[in-house]
Amino acid sequence: MTHLHAILRKAFRDAVETDQILDSNPVERAKRPRTEHGEPGTIWTTAQLRTFLKAAEGHRLFAFFRLAAYSGARRGELLNLRWTHIDLDNAHVHIAGSTAVIDGERVEGTTKSGRSRIVPIDPNTVDILRDHKKRQEAERALLGDDWRGNDDYVFVTGWGEPIYPDTVTGLMRDFINARNNPKQGDPPDEPLPLARLHDLRHIHATTLLLAGVSVHVVAARLGHADPAITLRVYAHVIRSAESAVADIFAQAIDDDSR
Repeated sequence: MTHLHAILRKAFRDAVETDQILDSNPVERAKRPRTEHGEPGTIWTTAQLRTFLKAAEGHRLFAFFRLAAYSGARRGELLNLRWTHIDLDNAHVHIAGSTAVIDGERVEGTTKSGRSRIVPIDPNTVDILRDHKKRQEAERALLGDDWRGNDDYVFVTGWGEPIYPDTVTGLMRDFINARNNPKQGDPPDEPLPLARLHDLRHIHATTLLLAGVSVHVVAARLGHADPAITLRVYAHVIRSAESAVADIFAQAIDDDSR
């Protein structure tokens, strides 16, 4: 019921804000069903994330997976990106909308929270995006009039068409399987655990929280409408970090007294 409520709320919000066919969102007045927020599924270690990105390196959509892991953005948000949303000189990405598939058709609307946000990115990710843009421009020049792109999407097919969400979800699974079951040579001693594309978002949030980044900062980066959502989803991570607080405080005071 909670999932259905979220879908209806977003659909009616788009009808108000994007299509402007309604004056108000009736679902906003409906009480949201109560639900228990479970902990995220598979959370890779940072070493496992590096292993996955190494397996994806070289693919024409590698930049998508790099940006997913290093920004914490949702799949639909990344597939909605245009190059005008990315400021490579100032190293940030403007998350302005989202892409989904309804009844087999690719549709676009607002983000899950209904708000846009600016997400800073690191220099290496900027360089990877620059290389991705150069490759895309080379593909477009090679195809000429056969290029099918009619918008300035950051992530497109080899023909320039926008990518369907299931495509990148399947690619992640393919990279993991190829790494664990190579066509040549022996399989690795430590197989990479299966994980969902959405788990890249979870490892991003978990890594930041364990590093001591404020919950409010992480919530803003993830696009959560309320930091309370971040607190609920990542409660286990926050509890883990809190277990070291007493020792950190004691060490700081004891060191100053010497």
